[in-house]
Amino acid sequence: MPSRLPATRPLPPILATGLLAAFAFAAPAAAQAPEDAGEQVDAVFAEWDTATTPGCAVGVARDGLTVLAEAWGMADLEWGIPNTDRTVFENGSVSKQFTAAAVVLLALDGALALDDDIREYIPEVPDYGTPITITHLMNHTSGLRDWGSVAGMSGWGRGNRTHSHDHVLDIIARQTALNFEPGHEYSYSNSGYNLMAILVERVSGMSFADFSRIRIFEPVGMLDTQWRDDYRRIVPGRATAYSQDGETFEINQPIENVHGNGGLLTTVHDLLRWNHAAFRTRLFGDDFARLMQEQGVLNDGRTIRYARGLFVGESGGVPSVTHTGATSGYRAYLGRFPDHGLDVAVLCNVANVNPGGLGAEVADIYLGGIMQAPAADVAAVAVPESSLARWEGLWVEEQTGVATRVRIRNGELRWGGAPLHPISAGGDAFAIGASGRTMTFSEAEGGSSVEAEGEVAVDRYTRVEPVAPEEVTPGMIEELVGSYWAADAEFGLEVSSEEGSLYFVRRPGRRIDARPVYRDAWQSSLGLVRVLRGENGEVTGLSVHQSRVYDMRFERMR
Repeated sequence: MPSRLPATRPLPPILATGLLAAFAFAAPAAAQAPEDAGEQVDAVFAEWDTATTPGCAVGVARDGLTVLAEAWGMADLEWGIPNTDRTVFENGSVSKQFTAAAVVLLALDGALALDDDIREYIPEVPDYGTPITITHLMNHTSGLRDWGSVAGMSGWGRGNRTHSHDHVLDIIARQTALNFEPGHEYSYSNSGYNLMAILVERVSGMSFADFSRIRIFEPVGMLDTQWRDDYRRIVPGRATAYSQDGETFEINQPIENVHGNGGLLTTVHDLLRWNHAAFRTRLFGDDFARLMQEQGVLNDGRTIRYARGLFVGESGGVPSVTHTGATSGYRAYLGRFPDHGLDVAVLCNVANVNPGGLGAEVADIYLGGIMQAPAADVAAVAVPESSLARWEGLWVEEQTGVATRVRIRNGELRWGGAPLHPISAGGDAFAIGASGRTMTFSEAEGGSSVEAEGEVAVDRYTRVEPVAPEEVTPGMIEELVGSYWAADAEFGLEVSSEEGSLYFVRRPGRRIDARPVYRDAWQSSLGLVRVLRGENGEVTGLSVHQSRVYDMRFERMR
């Protein structure tokens, strides 16, 4: 069993002066943890409490006092070195709040404004005709394509080649289109946070790593924290990251020097120090804490959960400020529950864990089990199955082309895998599971349509006829055979056929099989591939859609 700390342990002396202030920000009636909280946490991580697997470290603090610091599994399987609560892990996108913090500090210094156009500082970013502000970058509403997804399309993604910020800027600079107009919607993109790291260097006149160390890490007391700006550098006490392959594990370490979007090397103790100093004792001031937690607002006035490197909202009905992280084989979670003075940090060196789920489990133990699971059902209106059946079919989102199958299963209409709960007597309005989103179907002379509305976007769908593999004719395939080139991603595709099946070839020899979805749309591991046609119906190119790259255009070369 892992060793356990005494019931409480104070934070380092550097934060002792702020301890009284911490209690001022704690709710007067914080939930109480059970006496066996430590044993319950052990049970959560029991799978990793071995000498033959990687594992995790967990830190829990209440009102600035560390009440739990434990670790399970091995930091290095080759040398048999166990994880401890002092082991250094990489924390993936939990890093983003520190990048945002550096920029907010510069704004409070008067060196920049958060509503400035990023091109004022990084003119290499293309001019798309409308400003992309620093705040757009911070809350993922910029519309910028994710540079790593663009690189991955070409076969040279983040795990295949060592990238630097020069590569990031080069990829961003050659993109001829955005995913959407800045501020239109939320779409997670690492590009914004890498640009912010570059921004800090250009404005401060020092490296991003040095600025972070001088202005954030040292004042907070995060003495075991640094950026992975050179992945080859020796880092004492660092855990090796792993992925599981069947019954064995393989090393899965980052091989990139890109940072700011991720790449922070840290410990659970340092993360607890950060939460306490920045948001409880307000080491950097009230304005800093307010700006960091200021949620994004879309062009149509809707507020999203994402603030500046932080998700602000609720976890199981309990107000929370959280973020998760994943880079290569590292996984991370950092959560703060302001009404209860509770902070939870989880760092793992194994890929096949759910850090958000683990973090929530640990938090709920120390909250005394007050978290509530999302409601499985929504109060639904009884609607005859015949009324539901009129909406069955294949529905395509107008902007992206992504298709979703709607069908009745066991008397229930389902949107893909999610149940649709009728909320209107006419059977045309539905709640999508317990997601909080709603959708409304309608029929008109021009065909059926549906609008799905939620926190971050209104999606519009039309019904189309699906195409089954056996319905594909030789002519449908032969007109696509040829060479295509994507200038924005700097790579090409060869479209070929074999025994009536379509496939793509990407250099140097990767075969990517495709299956038909609907007319002129094919699904593949590359993404959804749509056929582009000219005025006369001739094939002029392809458009590839991924979750972080909406419309990568390929021009037909022959």
